[in-house]
Amino acid sequence: MPEKITLDGLERKWRQVWAERGTYAFDRSAPRSRVFSIDTPPPTVSGSLHVGHVFSYTHADAIARYRRMTGREVFYPIGWDDNGLPTERRVQNYYGVQCDPSLPYDPGFTPPDTPPSRPLPISRRNFVELCQTLTAVDEQAYEDLWRQLGLSVDWSLQYTTIGEASRTVSQRAFLNNLARGEAYLADAPTLWDVSFRTAVAQAELEDRERQGAYHRLVFGLPGGGSAHVETTRPELLPACVALVAHPDDERYRPLFGTTATTPVFGVEVPIKAHPLAQPDKGTGIAMICTFGDLTDVIWWRELDLPTRPVMGRDGRLLPSPPAGVDPEIYAQLAGKTVFSAKETMIGLLRSAGALDGEPRPTTQQVKFYEKGDKPLEIVTTRQWYIRNGGRDAALRSALLDRGREMSWSPGFMRARYENWVDGLAGDWIISRQRFFGVPFPVWYPLDAAGEPDYTAPITPDALPVDPSSDTPPGYREDQRGRPGGFIGDPDVMDTWATSSLTPEIAGRWGLDDDLFARVFPMDLRPQAHEIIRTWLFATVLRAHQEFGSLPWHTALLSGWILDPDRKKMSKSKGNVVTPMALLEEFGSDAVRYWAVSGRPGTDTAFDTGQMKVGRRLAIKILNATKFVLRFDLEEGAADLTAGEVTEPLDRAVLAGLAAVVADATKHFEGYDYARALERTEAFFWTFCDDYLELVKERAYGDPDSPATRSAHAALAVTLRTLLRLFAPMLPFVTEEAWSWWQPGSVHRAAWPSPDEFAPALDPAAPAGLLTLAGTVLGLVRKAKSEARQSMRTEVARLTVRGPDPEVRAFHLVSPDVRAAGVVREVIAEVAGGELAADVTLQS
Repeated sequence: MPEKITLDGLERKWRQVWAERGTYAFDRSAPRSRVFSIDTPPPTVSGSLHVGHVFSYTHADAIARYRRMTGREVFYPIGWDDNGLPTERRVQNYYGVQCDPSLPYDPGFTPPDTPPSRPLPISRRNFVELCQTLTAVDEQAYEDLWRQLGLSVDWSLQYTTIGEASRTVSQRAFLNNLARGEAYLADAPTLWDVSFRTAVAQAELEDRERQGAYHRLVFGLPGGGSAHVETTRPELLPACVALVAHPDDERYRPLFGTTATTPVFGVEVPIKAHPLAQPDKGTGIAMICTFGDLTDVIWWRELDLPTRPVMGRDGRLLPSPPAGVDPEIYAQLAGKTVFSAKETMIGLLRSAGALDGEPRPTTQQVKFYEKGDKPLEIVTTRQWYIRNGGRDAALRSALLDRGREMSWSPGFMRARYENWVDGLAGDWIISRQRFFGVPFPVWYPLDAAGEPDYTAPITPDALPVDPSSDTPPGYREDQRGRPGGFIGDPDVMDTWATSSLTPEIAGRWGLDDDLFARVFPMDLRPQAHEIIRTWLFATVLRAHQEFGSLPWHTALLSGWILDPDRKKMSKSKGNVVTPMALLEEFGSDAVRYWAVSGRPGTDTAFDTGQMKVGRRLAIKILNATKFVLRFDLEEGAADLTAGEVTEPLDRAVLAGLAAVVADATKHFEGYDYARALERTEAFFWTFCDDYLELVKERAYGDPDSPATRSAHAALAVTLRTLLRLFAPMLPFVTEEAWSWWQPGSVHRAAWPSPDEFAPALDPAAPAGLLTLAGTVLGLVRKAKSEARQSMRTEVARLTVRGPDPEVRAFHLVSPDVRAAGVVREVIAEVAGGELAADVTLQS
């Protein structure tokens, strides 16, 4: 036990000891019945972790530590989500480069020391190498922070979502999806980010408020009439394929089945009826363009309309007009950005007398890619999809059943899952037109004219593969891109398509079948609630398709961290706090205390005041341990048990502790670590403020006295139990205090059981003895304080009055109250009303 109590340096000391001793190493020989496996979220490697990560990962770690102490062998891996757009964007900004797949690989390439003003084009292979270099640096920084926080993961179980094992598992799962008909290639309208130039899935959408304007366009009708159509996107007029109104709208019912003529271009389009048209929006009749928004896609599909695409993948209007559109007029729009094309189109409409009035300002919700900064467009592209129930009622129903089969903490989060599944509008697009990701493991044969046959993809014999550099079975590299040869699929999988397989990746499905059988389905998935629609749902989908089961039994959902204005903390909002400085200023246990004070699924304010409270608690744990151990309990303390507790006050403290253990265990079993901490902390302060003061004089007595022996046993049992109860939440300070007098690690000690206290419990003993004794002692202290006297001032007489049961109970603890309060004479009288005490100080 050190001479001076301090929290400084505990993290550095114990993280090294834990690593050397393998304290948290997973024993893979354990049977499945003893294993508790956790599907740890792999954080996105794109710069730095923030305090929200600390918040949610601490929750999972508290559960892992608790389960380990209950005798479970905890499979607790850690992964890094290092592929995808966030990583690519970070590499582009950090090095000042841009990937150009048409460039050859430069084996001697070195990035510039200072990012140039204009991005430097480099080959795909050079770009991927930079991604790997930078993510390796970031991952080491992440690991340092997690170790400083005290995550009890098994660091030998690390993986990355771009590593060889992850690529193998991801490609294997995809090929199985393809073989079962669950994955398919299709040309279809696709949500497209024009900045990243990649497809975007429904789960990655974000609505943002934008200012726009309604423009009233005049369409011609047969017989010389006109129809006025309001739109916020006049630049899409050349893409118009129909007008649509609600079937019950009397204004337009006579027009259904006829045609209208587009202004400026003079293209004849049909007038259709559809229930999604809104009579109270604008003029009640809308133009259908291919494509302005997702409603256009529904109308186009359900009304069996042609396509007139005008929007390119670069966010500019295509250089050539769609069929039937006047090329000379369209040439004024070709190649322009959306903004410029809109301005030009408004001018053309005005010149043609086809713009009714002035634009009318409006505020509208526009769809963005969650990581993008420009509105999404919808373009027709060839993409890979996985069936997800969006167009299959039976699959949708089965996935809803999976949600009901799963245990949710908190339970109300299941509704978010069900709302997402019920609202799916189409299958999951999993291909991305990017570079740093898991390649699709297919090639396509080329016919005699050099055209690819996308209906007959060639699959590999072994995994993983990269079709951009590997050749398919039965072909030579010199046949790449030549008639009669092959081409590789150029796309990579969406990062969620890989992350949706984290149980399979961590469990090494197909690579280590013995391990996989011991950990899958996993026991727990901890994650943030906002990615229920992405990570949680997609993982459930993949496990359902591959194994016909859930990927894990329980989902533990964390809430958001809110800033002082009660807004969610996030990198995109620029209001995040990086955690390493917090860990260094307050100590890891203090930050963990704040984190585990937040209940599952509940949004929690970022509060350094709570961290200060946690730091005071950690210091008090060390001080209380040192105080207890001053009674020479170090030697033989491990042998002191509840069976040696004989005094009423000592039995009372163990009775209270037994109830705390039962409650904390119940709360941990229900994944409510916050309630377990709250219950334990409240008892701890009662132990320090009341029991230690009450028992101190007796504990200093003759070691051979039964009363003193009882005090020593109660102190040892209580301290040993409290350290174990606090251990999942405050791992460093509890390990330090434990090491002063107990063998081994507190984190490998058995979780306390109420049965441990049974020998000391007296069912006939009055309830609340410790509270009663503490109350009376508090009255004595108050009297001394009000008289401005030292707490060691002698009390000449203490008269306690109250109901008969309380007076009789007080007699049992009177000797300890008398000793603690320095009382010469105690008188106990039965009286009506609440318990009261008269204190006469020695004059």
